Amino acid sequence: MLKYTEYKYHLAALFTVTVWGATFVSTKVLIANSLTPAEIFLLRFAMAYVCILPFARGRMWAAGLRDELLLAAAGLSGGSLYFLTENVALEYAPASNVSLIVCTAPVWTAVLLSLLYGSERMSRRQIAGSALAFAGMVLVVLNGHFVLRLSPRGDLLALSAALLWMVYSLAIKRIGGRYPAIFITRKVFFYGLVTILPVFAFQPFDVSWEVLSRPVVWGNLLFLGVVASMLCYVLWNAAMHRLGAVRTTNYIYFNPLVTIVAAALCIGERITLAALAGAALILYGMWRAEKG
Repeated sequence: MLKYTEYKYHLAALFTVTVWGATFVSTKVLIANSLTPAEIFLLRFAMAYVCILPFARGRMWAAGLRDELLLAAAGLSGGSLYFLTENVALEYAPASNVSLIVCTAPVWTAVLLSLLYGSERMSRRQIAGSALAFAGMVLVVLNGHFVLRLSPRGDLLALSAALLWMVYSLAIKRIGGRYPAIFITRKVFFYGLVTILPVFAFQPFDVSWEVLSRPVVWGNLLFLGVVASMLCYVLWNAAMHRLGAVRTTNYIYFNPLVTIVAAALCIGERITLAALAGAALILYGMWRAEKG
């Protein structure tokens, strides 16, 4: 059962995946305004890093090289490399394939951490609840279209993104108890920015001031940088530390649900009965898992 003191961390995780689910629409708007995925990532993480600096002053480096390398791994796996693999996957595979495969991250995270940490092992009730939530997520992603077209290159890139988020979860799990969430988040932004820079040697940054001055562009960049990045990464890392990586990562199953609702409200996409049934399964599965 939920402990009273844990409610705020569950709410933090739920708020975070709600925002992250809505970023799909913002990213589509920015791409429509001629920004590339790498440019969007650089601008949102740079904005997030600048905004978090006043709140994360003092310590600049981790206590040792091992911890600093873990933070670098988190910035690479949960930042630059994750976003690149996910967005490039969309160029080769249908969005339904990519969403479905990327949202298997909780499965891989649960398997890995249950092997490494006894405290992260799931009970039978939690496994059953997670399986129901996963089934609901599949229904939401497919949204009534029960045909998946195989695309080996895109599907493998999407699987890579899911595995990268698993690595990010492991890195945060190992370092989360030793440093404040806001320090960890600042370092994730820093290493995310550092590791995205080599991409621009092959694909030069080419965003004009005219594009950046458009209200629809800077408005969506503010949302992605300040809310979806700075605020949500802090909340997610704090929830990971308090609830554990497996319980927190399970909230990713809500991500496609938020995406289709946002898409229906903002760009007129249709929500089917299958998606609604999937939403009910997600809610029931998460309740059953937490009851365990």
